[in-house]
Amino acid sequence: MLLHLLYPFHTHFGALNVIRYITFRTAAASLSALAISLLLGPWLVRRLREFQIGQVIRQEGPQSHRAKAGTPTMGGLLILAAALVPTLLWADLTNAYVWIAVLTTAAYGAIGFADDYLKIVRRDHHGLLPRYKMGWQIVVALVVGIVLMMLQEQGAYNTRLIFPFFKRLIPDLGWFYLPFVVFVLVAWSNAVNLTDGLDGLAISTFAIVAATFTALAYVTGHRVLADYLLLVRFPESAELTVFCGALVGASLGFLWYNAYPAEIFMGDVGSLALGAAIGTVATLIKQELLLVVVGGVFVMEAMSVVIQVASFKLTGKRVFRMAPLHHHFELSGWSEPKVYARFVIVGIVFALFSLTTLKLR
Repeated sequence: MLLHLLYPFHTHFGALNVIRYITFRTAAASLSALAISLLLGPWLVRRLREFQIGQVIRQEGPQSHRAKAGTPTMGGLLILAAALVPTLLWADLTNAYVWIAVLTTAAYGAIGFADDYLKIVRRDHHGLLPRYKMGWQIVVALVVGIVLMMLQEQGAYNTRLIFPFFKRLIPDLGWFYLPFVVFVLVAWSNAVNLTDGLDGLAISTFAIVAATFTALAYVTGHRVLADYLLLVRFPESAELTVFCGALVGASLGFLWYNAYPAEIFMGDVGSLALGAAIGTVATLIKQELLLVVVGGVFVMEAMSVVIQVASFKLTGKRVFRMAPLHHHFELSGWSEPKVYARFVIVGIVFALFSLTTLKLR
Protein backbone atom coordinates (compact mmCIF):
# COMPACT_ATOMS: atom_id res chain seq x y z
CA MET A 1 0.00 0.00 0.00
CA LEU A 2 2.71 2.47 1.00
CA LEU A 3 4.62 1.58 -2.16
CA HIS A 4 1.68 2.76 -4.27
CA LEU A 5 0.94 5.80 -2.10
CA LEU A 6 4.42 7.18 -1.53
CA TYR A 7 6.60 6.10 -4.44
CA PRO A 8 4.90 8.39 -7.01
CA PHE A 9 6.25 11.33 -4.99
CA HIS A 10 9.87 10.21 -5.24
CA THR A 11 10.51 12.75 -8.01
CA HIS A 12 9.77 15.51 -5.49
CA PHE A 13 11.26 13.84 -2.42
CA GLY A 14 14.34 11.86 -3.39
CA ALA A 15 14.38 9.94 -0.10
CA LEU A 16 11.19 8.15 -1.13
CA ASN A 17 13.07 6.41 -3.91
CA VAL A 18 14.26 3.87 -1.34
CA ILE A 19 10.72 2.45 -1.14
CA ARG A 20 11.10 0.73 -4.49
CA TYR A 21 13.84 -1.53 -3.11
CA ILE A 22 12.65 -4.89 -1.84
CA THR A 23 15.41 -5.07 0.75
CA PHE A 24 14.23 -1.81 2.34
CA ARG A 25 10.59 -2.85 2.35
CA THR A 26 11.48 -6.26 3.79
CA ALA A 27 13.35 -4.63 6.67
CA ALA A 28 10.48 -2.19 7.18
CA ALA A 29 7.94 -5.03 7.20
CA SER A 30 10.01 -6.99 9.73
CA LEU A 31 10.34 -4.02 12.08
CA SER A 32 6.67 -3.13 11.66
CA ALA A 33 5.64 -6.69 12.48
CA LEU A 34 7.90 -6.74 15.53
CA ALA A 35 6.50 -3.42 16.74
CA ILE A 36 2.89 -4.54 16.29
CA SER A 37 3.58 -7.75 18.23
CA LEU A 38 5.29 -5.97 21.11
CA LEU A 39 2.68 -3.22 21.34
CA LEU A 40 -0.45 -5.36 21.01
CA GLY A 41 0.85 -8.35 22.98
CA PRO A 42 0.07 -7.11 26.53
CA TRP A 43 -3.38 -5.89 25.46
CA LEU A 44 -4.25 -9.22 23.84
CA VAL A 45 -3.07 -11.21 26.86
CA ARG A 46 -5.29 -9.08 29.12
CA ARG A 47 -8.30 -9.41 26.84
CA LEU A 48 -7.94 -13.18 26.51
CA ARG A 49 -7.74 -13.49 30.29
CA GLU A 50 -10.84 -11.31 30.70
CA PHE A 51 -12.75 -13.58 28.33
CA GLN A 52 -11.29 -16.64 30.09
CA ILE A 53 -9.87 -17.98 26.85
CA GLY A 54 -7.38 -20.40 28.37
CA GLN A 55 -5.50 -23.45 27.19
CA VAL A 56 -6.99 -26.88 27.89
CA ILE A 57 -4.26 -29.41 28.75
CA ARG A 58 -4.45 -33.07 27.71
CA GLN A 59 -4.67 -35.45 30.66
CA GLU A 60 -2.25 -37.93 29.10
CA GLY A 61 0.51 -35.36 28.53
CA PRO A 62 3.57 -34.69 30.74
CA GLN A 63 2.50 -33.83 34.28
CA SER A 64 4.62 -30.67 34.26
CA HIS A 65 2.22 -29.19 31.71
CA ARG A 66 -0.73 -29.28 34.11
CA ALA A 67 0.39 -25.94 35.56
CA LYS A 68 -0.12 -24.35 32.13
CA ALA A 69 -3.87 -24.91 32.18
CA GLY A 70 -5.69 -21.61 31.76
CA THR A 71 -2.80 -19.84 30.05
CA PRO A 72 -4.33 -17.54 27.38
CA THR A 73 -4.42 -19.19 23.97
CA MET A 74 -5.38 -18.09 20.44
CA GLY A 75 -2.28 -15.88 20.43
CA GLY A 76 -2.02 -16.72 16.75
CA LEU A 77 -4.36 -13.78 16.23
CA LEU A 78 -1.45 -11.57 17.26
CA ILE A 79 0.87 -13.35 14.82
CA LEU A 80 -1.59 -12.98 11.96
CA ALA A 81 -2.14 -9.30 12.60
CA ALA A 82 1.58 -8.64 12.98
CA ALA A 83 2.45 -10.54 9.79
CA LEU A 84 -0.38 -9.63 7.43
CA VAL A 85 -0.78 -5.93 8.19
CA PRO A 86 2.89 -5.06 7.47
CA THR A 87 2.74 -7.22 4.34
CA LEU A 88 -0.23 -5.22 3.08
CA LEU A 89 1.55 -1.99 4.01
CA TRP A 90 4.91 -2.66 2.40
CA ALA A 91 4.43 -5.22 -0.37
CA ASP A 92 3.44 -4.58 -3.97
CA LEU A 93 -0.30 -5.29 -3.88
CA THR A 94 -0.45 -5.78 -7.63
CA ASN A 95 1.61 -8.94 -7.20
CA ALA A 96 -0.49 -12.13 -7.39
CA TYR A 97 2.04 -14.13 -5.38
CA VAL A 98 1.62 -11.83 -2.39
CA TRP A 99 -2.15 -12.25 -2.42
CA ILE A 100 -1.89 -16.03 -2.70
CA ALA A 101 0.37 -16.13 0.36
CA VAL A 102 -1.73 -13.67 2.39
CA LEU A 103 -5.11 -15.24 1.63
CA THR A 104 -3.88 -18.81 2.15
CA THR A 105 -2.41 -17.86 5.52
CA ALA A 106 -5.63 -16.11 6.55
CA ALA A 107 -7.78 -19.06 5.41
CA TYR A 108 -5.80 -21.60 7.42
CA GLY A 109 -5.87 -19.18 10.33
CA ALA A 110 -9.67 -19.17 10.11
CA ILE A 111 -9.74 -22.98 10.26
CA GLY A 112 -7.49 -22.88 13.32
CA PHE A 113 -9.67 -20.19 14.90
CA ALA A 114 -12.75 -22.39 14.56
CA ASP A 115 -10.87 -25.31 16.13
CA ASP A 116 -9.60 -23.19 19.05
CA TYR A 117 -13.02 -21.65 19.61
CA LEU A 118 -14.70 -25.03 19.93
CA LYS A 119 -12.02 -26.23 22.35
CA ILE A 120 -12.64 -23.24 24.58
CA VAL A 121 -16.42 -23.47 24.44
CA ARG A 122 -16.39 -27.21 25.20
CA ARG A 123 -13.56 -26.92 27.75
CA ASP A 124 -11.92 -29.88 26.06
CA HIS A 125 -8.76 -30.37 23.95
CA HIS A 126 -10.92 -31.64 21.07
CA GLY A 127 -12.08 -28.94 18.68
CA LEU A 128 -13.25 -29.47 15.12
CA LEU A 129 -13.88 -33.07 14.20
CA PRO A 130 -10.76 -34.35 12.41
CA ARG A 131 -12.64 -34.97 9.16
CA TYR A 132 -13.91 -31.38 9.08
CA LYS A 133 -10.59 -29.89 10.10
CA MET A 134 -8.67 -31.88 7.51
CA GLY A 135 -11.43 -31.44 4.93
CA TRP A 136 -11.29 -27.65 5.04
CA GLN A 137 -7.51 -27.70 4.87
CA ILE A 138 -7.74 -29.80 1.72
CA VAL A 139 -10.38 -27.50 0.20
CA VAL A 140 -8.23 -24.40 0.71
CA ALA A 141 -5.17 -26.21 -0.63
CA LEU A 142 -7.13 -27.31 -3.69
CA VAL A 143 -8.10 -23.71 -4.40
CA VAL A 144 -4.45 -22.68 -4.14
CA GLY A 145 -3.42 -25.50 -6.45
CA ILE A 146 -6.04 -24.54 -9.04
CA VAL A 147 -4.91 -20.90 -8.94
CA LEU A 148 -1.32 -22.00 -9.53
CA MET A 149 -2.39 -24.17 -12.46
CA MET A 150 -4.17 -21.14 -13.92
CA LEU A 151 -1.01 -19.06 -13.51
CA GLN A 152 0.92 -21.85 -15.19
CA GLU A 153 -1.40 -21.59 -18.19
CA GLN A 154 -0.58 -17.87 -18.36
CA GLY A 155 3.15 -18.52 -18.22
CA ALA A 156 3.50 -16.91 -14.77
CA TYR A 157 4.31 -20.19 -13.03
CA ASN A 158 5.41 -23.74 -13.81
CA THR A 159 4.82 -27.18 -12.39
CA ARG A 160 8.42 -28.33 -12.25
CA LEU A 161 10.18 -29.59 -9.14
CA ILE A 162 13.72 -28.73 -8.10
CA PHE A 163 15.60 -31.52 -6.35
CA PRO A 164 18.31 -30.49 -3.86
CA PHE A 165 21.80 -31.65 -4.95
CA PHE A 166 20.65 -32.40 -8.54
CA LYS A 167 21.00 -29.50 -10.94
CA ARG A 168 19.49 -31.23 -13.98
CA LEU A 169 16.70 -33.14 -12.27
CA ILE A 170 13.74 -30.80 -12.80
CA PRO A 171 10.71 -32.96 -13.71
CA ASP A 172 7.45 -31.38 -14.81
CA LEU A 173 4.51 -32.88 -12.87
CA GLY A 174 1.82 -31.36 -15.06
CA TRP A 175 -1.63 -31.89 -13.52
CA PHE A 176 -0.13 -34.19 -10.87
CA TYR A 177 1.19 -30.96 -9.38
CA LEU A 178 -2.29 -30.20 -8.05
CA PRO A 179 -2.43 -33.07 -5.51
CA PHE A 180 1.22 -32.37 -4.73
CA VAL A 181 0.34 -28.79 -3.70
CA VAL A 182 -2.48 -30.11 -1.53
CA PHE A 183 -0.09 -32.49 0.20
CA VAL A 184 2.50 -29.76 0.82
CA LEU A 185 0.06 -27.30 2.40
CA VAL A 186 -1.82 -29.84 4.50
CA ALA A 187 1.35 -31.60 5.63
CA TRP A 188 3.16 -28.45 6.67
CA SER A 189 0.21 -26.82 8.41
CA ASN A 190 -0.16 -29.95 10.54
CA ALA A 191 3.58 -30.37 11.07
CA VAL A 192 3.82 -26.92 12.66
CA ASN A 193 0.66 -27.67 14.63
CA LEU A 194 2.23 -30.85 16.06
CA THR A 195 5.41 -29.00 17.01
CA ASP A 196 3.48 -26.45 19.05
CA GLY A 197 3.70 -28.26 22.36
CA LEU A 198 6.41 -26.47 24.35
CA ASP A 199 6.84 -22.83 25.28
CA GLY A 200 8.56 -21.01 22.42
CA LEU A 201 9.41 -24.15 20.45
CA ALA A 202 7.19 -23.85 17.38
CA ILE A 203 7.55 -20.09 16.98
CA SER A 204 11.35 -20.15 17.40
CA THR A 205 11.78 -22.96 14.91
CA PHE A 206 9.39 -21.23 12.53
CA ALA A 207 11.34 -17.96 12.78
CA ILE A 208 14.47 -19.81 11.63
CA VAL A 209 12.63 -21.32 8.67
CA ALA A 210 11.00 -17.99 7.77
CA ALA A 211 14.36 -16.21 7.88
CA THR A 212 15.83 -18.83 5.56
CA PHE A 213 12.96 -18.43 3.11
CA THR A 214 13.34 -14.67 3.24
CA ALA A 215 16.76 -15.18 1.65
CA LEU A 216 15.50 -17.86 -0.72
CA ALA A 217 12.61 -15.74 -1.96
CA TYR A 218 14.96 -12.84 -2.65
CA VAL A 219 17.42 -15.04 -4.52
CA THR A 220 14.67 -16.68 -6.58
CA GLY A 221 13.46 -13.29 -7.79
CA HIS A 222 16.95 -11.90 -8.46
CA ARG A 223 18.07 -12.32 -12.06
CA VAL A 224 21.81 -12.65 -11.44
CA LEU A 225 21.65 -14.77 -8.29
CA ALA A 226 18.95 -17.10 -9.62
CA ASP A 227 20.95 -17.75 -12.79
CA TYR A 228 24.16 -18.27 -10.83
CA LEU A 229 22.52 -20.81 -8.50
CA LEU A 230 20.60 -22.50 -11.34
CA LEU A 231 17.23 -21.77 -9.75
CA VAL A 232 13.90 -21.49 -11.54
CA ARG A 233 13.55 -17.72 -11.61
CA PHE A 234 10.25 -15.96 -11.03
CA PRO A 235 10.63 -12.17 -10.90
CA GLU A 236 7.23 -11.92 -9.19
CA SER A 237 8.39 -14.13 -6.32
CA ALA A 238 10.76 -11.42 -5.10
CA GLU A 239 7.84 -9.68 -3.38
CA LEU A 240 7.45 -12.72 -1.16
CA THR A 241 10.63 -11.53 0.53
CA VAL A 242 8.53 -8.81 2.15
CA PHE A 243 5.97 -11.37 3.32
CA CYS A 244 8.66 -13.63 4.77
CA GLY A 245 10.31 -10.66 6.48
CA ALA A 246 7.00 -9.82 8.12
CA LEU A 247 6.69 -13.43 9.30
CA VAL A 248 10.13 -13.20 10.92
CA GLY A 249 9.27 -9.97 12.72
CA ALA A 250 5.91 -11.32 13.87
CA SER A 251 7.57 -14.51 15.13
CA LEU A 252 10.17 -12.66 17.16
CA GLY A 253 7.54 -10.37 18.63
CA PHE A 254 5.32 -13.30 19.62
CA LEU A 255 8.30 -15.16 21.09
CA TRP A 256 8.71 -12.25 23.51
CA TYR A 257 5.50 -13.41 25.20
CA ASN A 258 5.64 -17.10 24.32
CA ALA A 259 9.14 -17.75 25.72
CA TYR A 260 9.33 -20.02 28.77
CA PRO A 261 7.29 -19.64 30.91
CA ALA A 262 4.77 -18.64 28.27
CA GLU A 263 2.29 -15.83 28.91
CA ILE A 264 0.29 -16.82 25.84
CA PHE A 265 0.00 -19.77 23.43
CA MET A 266 -0.51 -19.45 19.68
CA GLY A 267 -3.20 -22.11 19.39
CA ASP A 268 -4.25 -23.69 16.11
CA VAL A 269 -5.13 -20.27 14.71
CA GLY A 270 -1.41 -19.58 14.74
CA SER A 271 0.17 -22.96 14.04
CA LEU A 272 -2.04 -23.90 11.08
CA ALA A 273 -1.64 -20.45 9.56
CA LEU A 274 2.16 -20.44 9.94
CA GLY A 275 2.51 -23.91 8.48
CA ALA A 276 0.38 -22.95 5.51
CA ALA A 277 2.29 -19.69 5.08
CA ILE A 278 5.69 -21.33 4.80
CA GLY A 279 4.30 -24.17 2.67
CA THR A 280 2.80 -21.62 0.29
CA VAL A 281 6.02 -19.62 0.03
CA ALA A 282 8.05 -22.78 -0.61
CA THR A 283 5.60 -23.75 -3.36
CA LEU A 284 5.60 -20.33 -5.01
CA ILE A 285 9.40 -20.09 -5.18
CA LYS A 286 9.78 -23.72 -6.29
CA GLN A 287 11.55 -24.93 -3.16
CA GLU A 288 8.93 -27.42 -2.00
CA LEU A 289 11.45 -30.23 -1.53
CA LEU A 290 14.10 -28.03 0.07
CA LEU A 291 11.52 -27.15 2.72
CA VAL A 292 11.94 -30.69 4.04
CA VAL A 293 15.54 -29.82 4.87
CA VAL A 294 14.96 -26.25 6.07
CA GLY A 295 12.12 -27.35 8.34
CA GLY A 296 13.81 -30.54 9.49
CA VAL A 297 12.58 -30.12 13.06
CA PHE A 298 8.97 -30.00 11.87
CA VAL A 299 9.59 -33.12 9.77
CA MET A 300 10.99 -35.00 12.78
CA GLU A 301 8.03 -33.99 14.92
CA ALA A 302 5.48 -35.05 12.31
CA MET A 303 7.24 -38.30 11.46
CA SER A 304 7.47 -39.24 15.13
CA VAL A 305 3.67 -39.13 15.27
CA VAL A 306 3.32 -41.15 12.06
CA ILE A 307 5.80 -43.78 13.30
CA GLN A 308 4.17 -43.94 16.73
CA VAL A 309 0.66 -44.42 15.36
CA ALA A 310 1.76 -46.93 12.71
CA SER A 311 3.80 -48.97 15.20
CA PHE A 312 1.00 -49.09 17.76
CA LYS A 313 -1.61 -50.14 15.21
CA LEU A 314 0.60 -52.78 13.59
CA THR A 315 2.42 -54.22 16.61
CA GLY A 316 0.65 -52.81 19.65
CA LYS A 317 3.95 -51.28 20.80
CA ARG A 318 5.13 -47.68 20.99
CA VAL A 319 8.47 -46.55 19.58
CA PHE A 320 8.57 -43.33 21.62
CA ARG A 321 7.54 -42.67 25.20
CA MET A 322 5.13 -40.14 23.74
CA ALA A 323 4.69 -38.37 20.43
CA PRO A 324 5.36 -35.76 19.12
CA LEU A 325 9.08 -36.11 19.62
CA HIS A 326 9.56 -33.22 22.07
CA HIS A 327 7.33 -35.02 24.60
CA HIS A 328 9.49 -38.14 24.27
CA PHE A 329 12.53 -36.19 25.45
CA GLU A 330 10.54 -34.55 28.24
CA LEU A 331 9.47 -37.94 29.54
CA SER A 332 13.09 -39.11 29.18
CA GLY A 333 14.13 -36.56 31.80
CA TRP A 334 15.00 -33.45 29.80
CA SER A 335 13.64 -30.22 31.21
CA GLU A 336 11.39 -28.17 28.95
CA PRO A 337 13.96 -25.36 28.44
CA LYS A 338 16.61 -27.96 27.52
CA VAL A 339 14.35 -29.59 24.92
CA TYR A 340 13.54 -26.17 23.51
CA ALA A 341 17.16 -25.03 23.32
CA ARG A 342 18.42 -28.21 21.68
CA PHE A 343 15.61 -28.30 19.13
CA VAL A 344 16.36 -24.70 18.18
CA ILE A 345 20.03 -25.59 17.70
CA VAL A 346 19.02 -28.49 15.46
CA GLY A 347 16.72 -26.14 13.56
CA ILE A 348 19.58 -23.72 12.91
CA VAL A 349 21.78 -26.57 11.68
CA PHE A 350 19.07 -27.72 9.27
CA ALA A 351 18.65 -24.18 7.95
CA LEU A 352 22.37 -23.69 7.38
CA PHE A 353 22.66 -27.07 5.68
CA SER A 354 19.76 -26.22 3.38
CA LEU A 355 21.56 -23.11 2.14
CA THR A 356 24.59 -25.17 1.18
CA THR A 357 22.42 -27.27 -1.15
CA LEU A 358 21.92 -24.24 -3.38
CA LYS A 359 25.48 -24.53 -4.65
CA LEU A 360 26.28 -28.18 -3.96
CA ARG A 361 24.51 -29.51 -7.04
